[in-house]
Amino acid sequence: MTNSSPHSSARSTLSSARFYSPSASLGLAAPLLAALVAGFLYPVVRLVALSFSGGTFDHYRRIFSEPLHLGVLLSTIEVALVVTIASLVVGFPVAYLMARLSNGLALVVAACVFIPLWTSVLIRSYAWVVLLQRNGIVNQLLLEIGVTDGPLKLIYTQGAVILAMTHVLVPFMILPIYSALCALPPDYIRAARNLGAGPVRAFVAVTLPLSLPGVFAGSVMCFVLALGFYITPALVGGPGSMLMATLIGQQTAVLLDWPFAAALSTVLLAVTLLFVLLFRRSLSLSKGLNSVH
Repeated sequence: MTNSSPHSSARSTLSSARFYSPSASLGLAAPLLAALVAGFLYPVVRLVALSFSGGTFDHYRRIFSEPLHLGVLLSTIEVALVVTIASLVVGFPVAYLMARLSNGLALVVAACVFIPLWTSVLIRSYAWVVLLQRNGIVNQLLLEIGVTDGPLKLIYTQGAVILAMTHVLVPFMILPIYSALCALPPDYIRAARNLGAGPVRAFVAVTLPLSLPGVFAGSVMCFVLALGFYITPALVGGPGSMLMATLIGQQTAVLLDWPFAAALSTVLLAVTLLFVLLFRRSLSLSKGLNSVH
């Protein structure tokens, strides 16, 4: 029986890590790099170049000088933030419940999360139209129980858009938080309880800070997806709840103003990257604060 020293194991790990030469590694990564360039970098570069057609900033000046376009941009950011917060409020308890339940019950809750995720966004948006329309199920129920004397305007409002988008995006918030909570060792909670912390104190001091990576990951996904939503706002919100994706589609399909649509898309891309960087910065700051305490 031979005993391997730490140095020999380290050498074997290093040798296995250098098994492929740089040229071979580049050859293996070449298909992925080619797909990335062809499917992402090249279209983005062409999009940005198209927004500067004529060599001027006229399209960008038009965005920030006309109240309509600037209002749509601000409304899109506002709706995305509200949807992200609503998804967090709804999704965190569900993820926490999934992580605490036994295997059988956790599978039932997971099925309730995954089945809507497997359903088409178009079908789910039409379902909200059926529920919220003037003669829909919600208005009929309110009339039958005597809450209102007549049908309420529930469809084609900003609230309907936020409700439908939250329903579509909440699984993207639940899954990262659930993954972070499952990775949390139960010994931490037991240690906090043995040191005299109650359930609420243990949750605030231990569970919540350690679940922040999942919270930030879910928030980034929900916010980025909400910024580019097209089908749900168009069906549930109507023309009165126009967001950036709807405005871009109008410029390309109806007005055929491709350079201005490219400028709108570039601004939306810049806003998305800015908020992703802010989310990452907030996560790094929270880790630093947790390490200090």
